[in-house]
Amino acid sequence: MPEAADDDLAVRLAAAVGAGVASVRPLGAQHRWRMYRAELDDGRSAFVKAAAGPLGDLFGTEAAGLRWLGAADGAPVPEVYGHDATLLALAWVDTGRADAAAAERFGRDLARLHAAGADAFGAPWPGFIADLPLDNTAGTAWPAWYAERRIAPYLRRAVDAGDLSPADARPIERVMARIGDLAGPPVRPARIHGDCWSGNVLWSGGRGLLVDPAAHGGHPETDLVMLDLFGAPHLGRILAAYEEVTPLPGRASRIPLHQLHPLLVHVCLFGGGYRTAAVEAAEAALRAG
Repeated sequence: MPEAADDDLAVRLAAAVGAGVASVRPLGAQHRWRMYRAELDDGRSAFVKAAAGPLGDLFGTEAAGLRWLGAADGAPVPEVYGHDATLLALAWVDTGRADAAAAERFGRDLARLHAAGADAFGAPWPGFIADLPLDNTAGTAWPAWYAERRIAPYLRRAVDAGDLSPADARPIERVMARIGDLAGPPVRPARIHGDCWSGNVLWSGGRGLLVDPAAHGGHPETDLVMLDLFGAPHLGRILAAYEEVTPLPGRASRIPLHQLHPLLVHVCLFGGGYRTAAVEAAEAALRAG
């Protein structure tokens, strides 16, 4: 059994995963939770995210998203060992570095994941990105859904917090008003990760595994833009392999539009340091359209 300071976590973890806990080692902290490696009495190793108290639906949403992504024959995800309102336990992944072959395989895996599809834009579970709420109310047409569910809530939040001025908001509002012209050809809902920046891709065994999803039915270019926005390794090979499976004509012209949501999220999370990037993405989207 772990030391006394971890006894409460060990008890909660054991109940969530249905196994005794041999040891717990802290790894660090992020947002409102701490991270651990746990060794279970049945021989499994677990990655654990745990909070001091309940975080509502946050960990349940992550578990549901991982299981939904994992049900597709696409990019793999770690097995969910268990969760409750205070923690999430996943299979431990020994990670390495991406090489060109792994990147190409990941591109093909991601295309197959997206092709598995979704019943609608949105999801049947409450959404979160980091620890911000994410409106997963279902929609049938991506342009309006993206404007209403992915741009407007974070624009309001950023303006109300003073991180964006009314002048900053105007080009973003113009994007929402013109969303039908800017969005490109109609798409069916894809099964997407939703927060697919490079830090949420673990490289192991020659593949890229997805973690920390904001999973929902969305536009496939959303995941590709996140990989681009924050510098995935071997990005060119990932994108080329993806488009071998699923071509996306005109994708490059729509990059600023898809960047707008994650940049607004970063404004809300980290303040005005992302203000210029968000405004410039809106202006570039308007020019591209």
